[in-house]
Amino acid sequence: MAPLIGFVFFILDALLGLLVFAMIASAILSWLVAFDVINLRNQFVYNVARFLDAVTRPILAPFQKIIPNLGGVDISPVLAILVISGVQRYLLPAAHVSLLSLFG
Repeated sequence: MAPLIGFVFFILDALLGLLVFAMIASAILSWLVAFDVINLRNQFVYNVARFLDAVTRPILAPFQKIIPNLGGVDISPVLAILVISGVQRYLLPAAHVSLLSLFG
């Protein structure tokens, strides 16, 4: 049972890491589009932007409701990344140890 629990927590940690990467990539892509470095008329860029938006929007939406508008600057990705990093660093290891002690 212990290897299965370790594997599940490894997958959860990896998925949270990929989510952080997707948020960073989405923020950089939005800046590149805003400064007209790349264009959303390019089909590949449009598909990447749509995918990143679909992945990150459910996580960022609650933060965007709470955080006031700061003159067009969206800091919700920064706060979401901080929360995800806290979960990765503190909650996942604590839950892993608790489940290991519970199941053996």
